[in-house]
Amino acid sequence: MTFVVTEACIKCKYTDCVEVCPVDCFHEGPNMLVIDPEECIDCTLCEPECPVEAIFSEDDVPEGQEKFLELNAELAKEWPVLAKAKEPPEDADEWKDVKDKLQYLER
Repeated sequence: MTFVVTEACIKCKYTDCVEVCPVDCFHEGPNMLVIDPEECIDCTLCEPECPVEAIFSEDDVPEGQEKFLELNAELAKEWPVLAKAKEPPEDADEWKDVKDKLQYLER
């Protein structure tokens, strides 16, 4: 089993989750993070650290967010590993409560 980063991360990209990950399974894109399902060890440490509640166990992905299972796997192969926390985008707080952000995903 793996954990999945969903739509709430888009344009927020808080990295609190990265700091607690023992296996460096997070990958950073232009405006979102994803989890590599091949590296995730299902430790559950990242899920409670996400301030926008964007991380879910693959078995608990909310309805309508299932596409992020495939997106995480696909984009983790393209994007570089992020092993240390960093500052979020300057406008992250403005985006944290916005819904339906898939259209803003930058690849």
